[in-house]
Formats: sequence, structure tokens, C-alpha cells
Amino acid sequence: MPHTLAAPAHSELLIKKSRFLGCVQPVADRVAAQKVVADLWAAHPTATHVCWALMAGGHSAAVDDGEPSGTAGRPMLDVLRHQDLEGVLATVVRYYGGVNLGAGGLVRAYTDTVAQALLQVEKVAIVKMLALQCAVPYPLEGRVRRELEAAGATLGEVQHGERVELAFALPAHAAPALVARLNDAGSGQVVWIDLADAAPAD
Repeated sequence: MPHTLAAPAHSELLIKKSRFLGCVQPVADRVAAQKVVADLWAAHPTATHVCWALMAGGHSAAVDDGEPSGTAGRPMLDVLRHQDLEGVLATVVRYYGGVNLGAGGLVRAYTDTVAQALLQVEKVAIVKMLALQCAVPYPLEGRVRRELEAAGATLGEVQHGERVELAFALPAHAAPALVARLNDAGSGQVVWIDLADAAPAD
């Protein structure tokens, strides 16, 4: 199950006189990530490199920012992937100390900087939610509400007309079992509204 981060976390490593300032933080998308990187450059105008890696919204990015190809962004991205993170940006600001680290040394430095920051984070599971809506006869309303509560669903708008219409959201993995239970309880009286087109809820 993918996770995101509850809050940003930082790290700092000094390797052969080069200073590596790491940060891992939750971000929504690439646009948000690029703004963070621009802000880092503004905060560290004399830095040698600002390298970054992103996993968000199915998109990934690995930016070496002038370091030898594959020695910064890709190793950072591999750390995020290995920990099954989503919606996360890793950045490392490097101040060059005058001693070349070599390709292997750079990979280790960027990997370790991100890994050290991740040791301090609180991870939050990303639960895909599904929005559903059904209409039931009035005598079934109480039963439906109890089933929703038992399934961990969040009840939204309820409309009382000829029938009771209930909108709710619940973890996608729990939806099939709940739909089956309500169909059984309703003996064919539960009408699903746009069930086939049910979209993930925010």
C-alpha cells in the first residue's frame, strides 16, 4: 500500500567537505515540486546543485541538476520507490567542498541524505476512497446507516423524497462487500445511482 508523509523532514550530511542538505516532503504534483525547488534556489543562491526526485500522481522525476548523469536524481527516486511513497518530493542542496566524490560516492551521498531524512518522517497510508450513492425505501434507512457505519463509510448528503437517497464514501477495497451486503439486506429494493461510474472521492 502506498504511503505519503505527514510532514516534511530534513537531514544534513558533511562528506569530504561537501555539505548535503536533504528534505523529504509531501507535494501534490510536479508544479508544486518545481515551486519548492525554485524556493530552494532562492534560499540557497550560492549552492552548487539542487537535485530532486518526485513521486506524485503517477508521475516521477529525477533531476541531477548538473551532477553526472544518474548520480543524484535517479538514486534519490529509487529510495522513494523502494519505500513505496507517493505524493513525495525529495530534494538535496549541495555545497561543493572542493573534493570530487566520484560517481559511486555521489550516488551514496544523495541516497544517504534522502534516507536519513526519511528516518524521521511519519508515514501515512494512502487509502483510495470511492464515492457511492443509493436510494432505498424508508424502512431500510436505519439498516443502511448501520451498515455504512460498520464499513467505516463517511455519510454525505441524505435526501428524503419518495425514497431515501444516501451519498457516502468509503475505502475502495471495502466497497464490493458493502454493496453485496446492502443488496442482500434490501432484497432488490436498493437502487444504486451511477454505480458503474462511481468515481474516486477526494
